[in-house]
Amino acid sequence: MTGTLYIVSTPIGNMEDITLRALRVLKEAGLIAAEDTRRTKKLLDHYAIKTPATSYFEHNEKEKGPLLIEKLKAGADIALVSDAGTPGISDPGYRLIKAAIENSIPVVSIPGPSALVSVLSVSGLPLDQFTFKGFIPSGSGQRRKFLLGLKTPAHTFVMYESPRRVKETVDAVLEVVGDVELVVAREMTKMHEEVLRGRAGAVRELIKERNLKGEVTIVIRTGGLEERTSTPGEEIEELLKAGFHLKDVVKAVAQEFDIPKGEVYREALRIKERLGL
Repeated sequence: MTGTLYIVSTPIGNMEDITLRALRVLKEAGLIAAEDTRRTKKLLDHYAIKTPATSYFEHNEKEKGPLLIEKLKAGADIALVSDAGTPGISDPGYRLIKAAIENSIPVVSIPGPSALVSVLSVSGLPLDQFTFKGFIPSGSGQRRKFLLGLKTPAHTFVMYESPRRVKETVDAVLEVVGDVELVVAREMTKMHEEVLRGRAGAVRELIKERNLKGEVTIVIRTGGLEERTSTPGEEIEELLKAGFHLKDVVKAVAQEFDIPKGEVYREALRIKERLGL
């Protein structure tokens, strides 16, 4: 009989945010595979859990994964945990989970905290559909291109950001996406938890003199068709003048206005020629 790989969600801040089932699995597992054994030790010590832990993180998962699979094949139960939240959600875990599935090893979810779900639940924005975009690129050019991809009819996007870059990102949101509805949340479930909501311009005013710290999650609600005041041609011209590449402009405008890329491309070529770009 093989062991079972348990995907265990752990607190993102408040130690009380852990399920009874998660505590039982952590106690009964033969081994805990942790993104950072030092951080996980604080949780284990808090709940007097003595299960041995081994490191499993981005830079050793290719080497460590096969060893963990062999332990699972030999019958050991392993609990996979990240620093905080749910493993695999912008955290290590995907490769080990995939390998376990390929080796017919049971993979069981022990659900619990997740920063993105926590922020979405208090955002006050429509959540019938939403898209998780992971971490926002750090470079200014890649960030602008990333945000350009959010120019769509009404939709909710959630993503992670470094506190050091929040102000730059909000400025870029205003420049590229517009004065959309925006939520900037930090330190969820912790003592200094804070959720800032409003139009992007208003949120920028709230944070411009602040030195934000802690884990940051950003939620953006793009505008619907009924809120649009520009035409496709005006949007193309504005984006080309802003320095975006033609193919990125075509993709963004076609997506935003829900029109064929070929039609947008032909119009973009005409406008680019007229502007002498």
